[in-house]
Order: sequence, then C-alpha cells, then structure tokens
Amino acid sequence: MPFRFLPLLLILCFGGLSAVSAQDSDSIAVTIYNQGAALIRDQRSLTLERGMNTIDFRDVAATIDPTSVAFRSLTDAEGTVVLEQNYIYDLVDMGALLTRYLDETVFITAADGTVYSGELLSGRHGEAILRTSAGEIVVLRLYDARDIRFPALPDGLITRPTLQWLLRSATGGEHQVEITYLAGGMNWTADYNLLLSAGETSLELVGWVTLDNQSGRAFDDARLKLVAGDVHRIQPEPVIAEARAIAFDMAEEQAETVEQRELFEYQLYEVARPVSIKDNETKQIEFVSGGDIAAATFYVFDSSPSFSAYHSPIDYPEGFGSQPGDALTYLEFNTGEESGLGADLPAGRIRVYQEDVDGAGLLIGENRIDHTAQGEDVTILLGKAFDLVGERTQTDFETVSRTVVRESFEIRLRNRKDDEAVEIRVPERLYRWSDWEIVESSAPFEKLDAATIEFRPTVAPGAEEALTYTVQYRFPARR
Repeated sequence: MPFRFLPLLLILCFGGLSAVSAQDSDSIAVTIYNQGAALIRDQRSLTLERGMNTIDFRDVAATIDPTSVAFRSLTDAEGTVVLEQNYIYDLVDMGALLTRYLDETVFITAADGTVYSGELLSGRHGEAILRTSAGEIVVLRLYDARDIRFPALPDGLITRPTLQWLLRSATGGEHQVEITYLAGGMNWTADYNLLLSAGETSLELVGWVTLDNQSGRAFDDARLKLVAGDVHRIQPEPVIAEARAIAFDMAEEQAETVEQRELFEYQLYEVARPVSIKDNETKQIEFVSGGDIAAATFYVFDSSPSFSAYHSPIDYPEGFGSQPGDALTYLEFNTGEESGLGADLPAGRIRVYQEDVDGAGLLIGENRIDHTAQGEDVTILLGKAFDLVGERTQTDFETVSRTVVRESFEIRLRNRKDDEAVEIRVPERLYRWSDWEIVESSAPFEKLDAATIEFRPTVAPGAEEALTYTVQYRFPARR
C-alpha cells in the first residue's frame, strides 16, 4: 500500500558543516559604482583556535568575484595567515540534489498521490528514472510530482554562497576580521525631476540616487558610498535602472544627508546615516536639490544631411539629399553656482515637468545626461514643437567647371503660435567638400565648425520666414 507525504517540494534532513562559522556582520560598508558593481567591506567576529582553522564565511553576495577577496584579522594581522580560500556556490536546488543523489534511494509522490521509491538512475530533462527494489524501471515527469524526499543533505551542498578559508592563527580566542570583495548585480544611477517655470526662464531641480540591488544579499545598516564616474573595468557589468514618480519637495537638510567630495578623478557621495538595502530592492535617496535655477528653451530645425567626415568630393546633383526634419524643443541650463545650482550631476535620467493652470505638474520631456561637472551646460531634448513647421528644398545645382560646383537651398519656417515670436536655430552642414564658400545668403549666419553654419531667424506669430543661400565648392584638380 503506498504511503503519503506532506505536500512539500523538497523534504530534507539537513546535516551541518564541521567548520567554524563567522558571526553576523558587526559593521558593513558598501561602495557602489554606477557601472553595475560594488565594493563590500564586511567586519565580523569569530572564534579561532591557535594553529590551523577552517572558517566558513557565509552570507556573502551571490555575485561575488572570488578573485577580488581580501582577508585580514583586525585583532592579530601578522599572526593570522590565510593558506587557502574556496568559494562554495553549489547551492541547494532541485537540479543539484538530483545530480548528487544518483544511485541513491529517493521517494517521489506523483500528482495522484502514488508514492514511488527506488534508486535514482537519472534526473535530467525534467524526468526522474527510478529502479525499484523489484528491479522495475519507472519514469516520472518531475513537473507532475507533488513532492520529492531525499534522506539527507549531501556533502558539498550549501544553502547560501560561502567563502571558506584554511588559515593559521598564532593566537586563539575571539578575533575581529574584515573581508573586502567586489560583487556584481549592484548599480546606482541618478534620476532628476525638473519643474520648469511658466515663463520658461527658471527651474527647480531635485536629484535622487536610485539604487538597485540584484546581488543575492541584503545589507543592513550599511555605510553607503556612491562613486560617480567611468572606472575602467575588465568586464563591466550591465547597468540597471528603475523609474520613480515625480517629487519636487526641497529637502532643507539635504546637505547633511549626502556628502559629496572628490575621489581621484571621480565624484564620491556618502550617505551620512546607515542605510539598509534589501536583496531585489530598488531604493531612492535624495542627494541634490536647487531652486530658481536660470534656464532657457530654444528651437532647432535641422534637416541638412548628416555625415561623419569628408572622404571624397561629392559632385553629383543629388548629393546626400534633404532629410526629413522637425522643429525640436530643447531646454538648457548651467550647473554652476552663478545659475543657482552649484553641483555636479552624475549620469542619469532627467524628467522635465511644467505646471498646468490647476497647479498639476505635467511631463513635457524626458532624456538622459552624461556625467556633468559643476559649471558645465546641460542641454536636454524635450520633444517636437507642435506649432513650428519647417521645409528644406534644394533649389539649384550648377557645375561651374570640372572642379567647381554651386548648390542653392531654400528653408521655409512657419510659426503657427498665436501670440509668440520665436527664434529658430537652423544648422546647415556643408557636406560635399571641405573647400567651401557661402557666395549668397538672405540672412546672417554663424560658422560653428569646419563643416557647419547656423542661421537664427526670428519668426513672428502666424508668419513664415524664408532663408536662402548658395554655397560654392572647389574640388581638387586630381581626384
């Protein structure tokens, strides 16, 4: 008659490891880099015997880089020597148990309550193959199993990632030890909320540190530091970022909460209070804020061809042709003290809001910024300008000689706003060859670089403005 078990997936009789285990962390510090890695400094107490000891250091991050581990005794640094280190990561799971219990007797309860027992011949591909005491071969699909019973936890399997050391101690008794290691799966990024004034001349800024912990370990009451900058790593980890709702409350005590200082060629932020970070948790901490920061919006119509460099003259009429273009809206502000902010801004996402007539902040644009030092400009693309329309047309192409061509364009800009005149920036890239000259132009322009000029006409509300220019290219005689 078959017998039944409680409906558990795994039922085990756990056996313990004989090694001495380090106690819970006495002090832990976490330094997170915004490239998907963290440096963990963990201090614990353990009892050593004089002479040889085997120490299990459990509850380390599952994403630990074992080659980065550094161990030292704070009690007797010179007399405590690590002879051997092992990183044990063969954790308990269904696959590991089935592999370890080959040729052993296991008990499997099927979905209908029937219990099968026998020698485990295979546990691969979602199936268990048993040989019963009568010599019969039974094949069971594991996803139909109600539970599986194993007699004990086999040697070598553990419930948590563990560092194990063989060390020699000159003194016995309680030791305070510290280990430092790098771990992946931890990342931080910056999220900024900007509230643009109705006149679009100033803004309020609140910056949040967004932490993401996928390291496989929680950190309680940790000293938290954040490094902003691109630290070169051999194998950088992927960056993970999470979203956050809008918040514009200015924290008056923000400066006492997060301290910023320079570290080598990077910026370091240290949270002044202990921070607990759970595993698989996204946490946010405010680290910068400012109000009445000088800002400006501007418009760009860019439909000229994009190119990376001059390679050879382009003498055929079609050239690269005109590309579809929209009038785009940009927001610009400076991070210096003169503008009202006076802060470095680590790389992250910026969301820009503007208050509606009822006081509700509505999203008007979102973008990303790179690491931006204090005193530098930040330019953010907000989106397409609904009421501005642009068209670019090649109006003439003339081959003057074998080495000289002329090309003419007309750019028409329409402002459909009711009562606002706007300046529209119009960059034009002169892509055919590096030896160029503007021979005719209906409006003044500025030379931005060796291949680009820019017009900045002001278009009245409800009006249309036409720009025309002719460029002459002189090609090398031998091509």
